[in-house]
Amino acid sequence: MTNFTHPFLDLDGDKLREECGVFGVIGGAEAAATCALGLHALQHRGQEAVGITSFDGTEFFTRRGLGHVADNFATGESIAELPGHMAAGHVRYSTTGGAGLRNVQPLYADLASGGFAVAHNGNISNARKLRQELVNKGAIFQSTSDTEVIIHLVATSRYPTMMDKLVDALRLVEGAYALVVMTPRGMMACRDPLGIRPLVMGKLGDATIFASETVALDVVGAEFLRQIDPGEFVEVDFDGTVRSSRPFGSINPRPCIFEHVYFSRPDSIFNDRSVYESRKNIGMELAKEKPVEADLVVPVPDSGVPAAIGYSQQSGIPFELGIIRSHYVGRTFIQPSDGARHAGVKRKHNANRLLVEGKKIVLIDDSIVRGTTSLKIVQMMRDAGASEVHFRVASPPTGHGCYYGVDTPERSKLLAGRMDLAAMREFIQADSLAFVSIDGLYRAVGLSGRENGCPQYCDACFTGDYPTALTDLADRHEEDAQLKLPVGKVA
Repeated sequence: MTNFTHPFLDLDGDKLREECGVFGVIGGAEAAATCALGLHALQHRGQEAVGITSFDGTEFFTRRGLGHVADNFATGESIAELPGHMAAGHVRYSTTGGAGLRNVQPLYADLASGGFAVAHNGNISNARKLRQELVNKGAIFQSTSDTEVIIHLVATSRYPTMMDKLVDALRLVEGAYALVVMTPRGMMACRDPLGIRPLVMGKLGDATIFASETVALDVVGAEFLRQIDPGEFVEVDFDGTVRSSRPFGSINPRPCIFEHVYFSRPDSIFNDRSVYESRKNIGMELAKEKPVEADLVVPVPDSGVPAAIGYSQQSGIPFELGIIRSHYVGRTFIQPSDGARHAGVKRKHNANRLLVEGKKIVLIDDSIVRGTTSLKIVQMMRDAGASEVHFRVASPPTGHGCYYGVDTPERSKLLAGRMDLAAMREFIQADSLAFVSIDGLYRAVGLSGRENGCPQYCDACFTGDYPTALTDLADRHEEDAQLKLPVGKVA
């Protein structure tokens, strides 16, 4: 879900962030309340804004706001504004200098065929080009989100049914999408043909539910039925009839492997595997591949905990909470300077001094992005008296940007995009630094390794092997090259 005016940045420093999560329910007596509870379970996927749209059989109703789900949907009055037996919701991360409420989803439009609301997780990698083509034809956009491109493509499609219009629109886009769509006829849910972004289906009484993760089904008390398959379109009518189609044929899927590493909650199931077990397995593979003599295995909380447990179990080195995290410190968007970000690390994490003093420590984290947080964590351990600090990372080096719905910095700001392993180790000032291999990561999620001819996941952030065209990126590179022409040349 791109904002066309600014890149996605996490000013808190050093974690990749999913841009959003989606939830939909049809056939439920308290659809909006169920939706709000489901979104609360998906809060980790987007913490800057939230929206819910409902339908009462005649009209659509929308409530959107900045902040957490609890900030906007904590009262009976807020839910009462959203009547009906169908509702869809969305949580998102904002962009630097983002445009506020106008980009908060679900986005809604009155089309010739009736109301149309859409919640989108992912990123359309040719949205800039499509947007310009639509504007040239007279389209007027109300937001800077690539999701609105989908709405305009649906509105201008000449196909007769809403399902056909949506399929027609999505044939024109490239990139990643998991969509929950509401119309006066019912709800539709779909994933892109590669299945890059996740989407699952559940049942709660007579209600059908769609969500980005299975944990949202657990929280609302729904039964997990199955994942929506890559390229699958599911339609649900108000009488409960469910229809499935696969208009794009059969394509080898490439779901995002970083869902196993970091994005999904550990109590979710992704691609038919326990995320928690995958993360433990990554730690075990890391211990096999990159052993080190040490006294303690210490996770960087909270995302490094499952991998650290696996590393400890495989290596026999005791697992200890050598870093304690405060859960009551907000993100530091209001202070974007490097100094403020670094101070934010200390406010969020504190060394367990009496435990680590004089010890050889193995720090386990899920990834290294810019490296600034890793540097501060290593220094924290040294300040607490650790005799050695070894850093182990439960993913391969993140050296490439993501264009499928993750706020990856540009490659020049990724530590692995501009340094080799020795330079990275020196930058974070660890005694040693090692990452799990790409084959080790694949083994951890139940595969024999990465098959070079046909990788089973999207791992482009590690390998640079992008599964789709990147039209907008290529166009920007061409524009940049023209702007750098020597004096006297005409661009």
